[in-house]
Amino acid sequence: MNAVISKAPLRQRLRPWLAGFDGPLMLILLGLAALGLLSMYSVGFDHGTRFVDHARNMVLACVIMLVVAQTPPQRLMSLAVPLYTVGVALLIATALFGITKKGATRWLNVGIVIQPSELLKIAVPLTLAWWFQKREGQLRPLDFGVALLILAVPVGLVAKQPDLGTSLLILAAGLYVIFFAGLSWRLIVPAVSVALLGIAALVMSEERICQPELEWPVLREYQKNRVCTLLDPHKDPLGKGFHIIQGEIAIGSGGITGKGFMKGTQTHLEFIPERTTDFIFAAYGEEFGLLGALALLAGFTALIMRGLWIAAQAPSLFGRLMAGAITLSFFTYVFVNMGMVSGILPVVGVPLPFISYGGTAMVMLGLSLGILLAIAKSRRSFSK
Repeated sequence: MNAVISKAPLRQRLRPWLAGFDGPLMLILLGLAALGLLSMYSVGFDHGTRFVDHARNMVLACVIMLVVAQTPPQRLMSLAVPLYTVGVALLIATALFGITKKGATRWLNVGIVIQPSELLKIAVPLTLAWWFQKREGQLRPLDFGVALLILAVPVGLVAKQPDLGTSLLILAAGLYVIFFAGLSWRLIVPAVSVALLGIAALVMSEERICQPELEWPVLREYQKNRVCTLLDPHKDPLGKGFHIIQGEIAIGSGGITGKGFMKGTQTHLEFIPERTTDFIFAAYGEEFGLLGALALLAGFTALIMRGLWIAAQAPSLFGRLMAGAITLSFFTYVFVNMGMVSGILPVVGVPLPFISYGGTAMVMLGLSLGILLAIAKSRRSFSK
C-alpha cells in the first residue's frame, strides 16, 4: 500500500516563523526600508553599484532579523557574557595587532578584516541588561558601580583606537540600560547640568580655545578641529568646514518639496562629500525637501514610539532594558547623523539607519531589530 505524503502549503510552513510578529512595527520597518531604497537609488544611481549593494545588504539584514526574532530572550541573555568577553578580547587584540589606517587602529585580521567595536554596540547593552536582571529586587549602589565598570572598559578601549564616534554610541547604549534600570535623577541632573555648562563655556570662548597652538586634554588634534569647525565652519570653507557648509546648502536648496527625484544638483555634481553614507541626509533633503524630511522623521518617530511601547510591555526586566536601550540607540543614531549634517553637532562617522550605505551598519541594524521583535514576541507568548 502506497502512502501519499503531501507537502504542507508554503503559507502553513511559514506560519511558525511569522506568528507573533509585531504588526505595527513590521509596517513601520517596511516603510523605512522603502524610503531607504528609494533614496539610495536617487542619490547613488550614478555612483557605481551602491543601490544594488544597499538592496543586498538590506536583504541580509532582513534574514538576520527574522532568524534572531525566533530566539527567546532567555537564550539571548545567556549569550550576553560570552559576546562581551569575546568583544573585549578582540578589542585588546586590535590594540596589540590591529590594522592601522589614517592613524586609527580599528581593524583586526582574523582571516577576514573585521571591526570589533561594532560587536560591542550590542554586547554592552546585552551584558548590562543581563547584570541588572540577575540583581533584580536587590539593587544596591555598588551594582550601578559594577555596571559603570562593565561599560567603561570597552568604551575606553574603543576611544583609545581612536574612534570617538563609536565609543560615544557604545557609551550611550550602555547608559540607556543603566538609566532604565533605575539610576537616580539626583545623579543624572547634576551630570547633565555640568555638560550643558561646559558646552556653553565652549561656545562663548571659541576664539581663545580654538587657537592652533593650544592643545586640548584627552581629545586629539583632529577631534579638536571637528569641534572648532562646528563652531565656525567658515574659517576654513574649502577645507575642514567644507562638509558642514555643503550639507547646509544642499538641505536649504531643497526648499519645501525638493528639487525632485534624481535631480539634486549639489548631490550629483559631487559637492556633497560621502553622499551615500554619512551625509546622505543632505542629499535626501535636497531632492525630497522639507516634506520628504518630515516623512522620514515621522517614520523614525513611529519606530521609536513603538519600540518604547514594546519595552513597557516586556514581561521581564531584561526585555524592558534591552528594548528600551535598542530603541533609544535608534534615536541617538538619527539625532547625531541629522545633527552633524545640519551643522549642530560635530562631524562623526554615524550612519542614518535604513538610509546610509554600509554593510556592517546594516547587519547590526538587522540584529538589533531582531532582538526587539524577539522581545515583542515573548510578550505575546507570555500573555497566552
